[in-house]
Amino acid sequence: MKPSRDITRLLEIMTALRTPVTGCPWDLEQDFKSIAPYTLEEAFEVIDAIERDDIDDLREELGDLLLQVVFHARMAEEMQAFDFGDVVQAITHKMIRRHPHVFGDESARGAGMAKGMWDKIKAEEKAERRERRATVNPGTVESTGFLDDIPHGFPALMRALKLQQKAAKVGFDWSEAAPILDKIEEEIGELKQAIANGDQENTEEEYGDLLFAMVNLGRHLKLEPESALRGTNEKFRSRFHYIERKLSEQKQTLDAATLDEMEALWQEAKTAK
Repeated sequence: MKPSRDITRLLEIMTALRTPVTGCPWDLEQDFKSIAPYTLEEAFEVIDAIERDDIDDLREELGDLLLQVVFHARMAEEMQAFDFGDVVQAITHKMIRRHPHVFGDESARGAGMAKGMWDKIKAEEKAERRERRATVNPGTVESTGFLDDIPHGFPALMRALKLQQKAAKVGFDWSEAAPILDKIEEEIGELKQAIANGDQENTEEEYGDLLFAMVNLGRHLKLEPESALRGTNEKFRSRFHYIERKLSEQKQTLDAATLDEMEALWQEAKTAK
């Protein structure tokens, strides 16, 4: 089998990998839940390539992410639930429906994207999805809370941001950033108290409240928490690597160095080019 630019070849490869007896043992034993962590990992690797401005790597990572879509679709096809073509049809239908100002009739295109239309269309899609699920699984009761369509599988910081953004649409929000700083100080006080009380469960809860408040502050400052934290992570990695390199030049190891020595090099790293 030869590589190809045609998506059909990738579908054929996945079918071969999932074919009993002749397929790949590892691929055959996977299911949706076991593959899910890889799907998330590949999505973040796409983001990493973008942030590193590595176009060649981006091509590779997008391919890896596409493979995840094909993998999930193949498993669904084996269950006779849906196939890759259904996935493509669903997203093309959604994009056409959500952009009447681009794909609609002459009147719709001339009117442009009316305020609130995007949310209206999404609400209609949500209602149709509930109706479809009720038809497929009669008797099931689906939660219809206002925030229930924010996926639980999102990274926690991202989910906090999405929950806050949606609640803000109906006016449940701070009017400005300043009061959130007061809230953060309040949460820090409650966290200190929980730590002092030796209450691990309450400490975790207060720590979560503090993180949630920090996400809220970032939102009001037009900062994206995942992006901000990724930047800090990279800064930490770079500075720690500086410590490691300098110690190596001094014929020292990380294990042998004292905290004071590492702290001194850390301060150097903060000003090093």
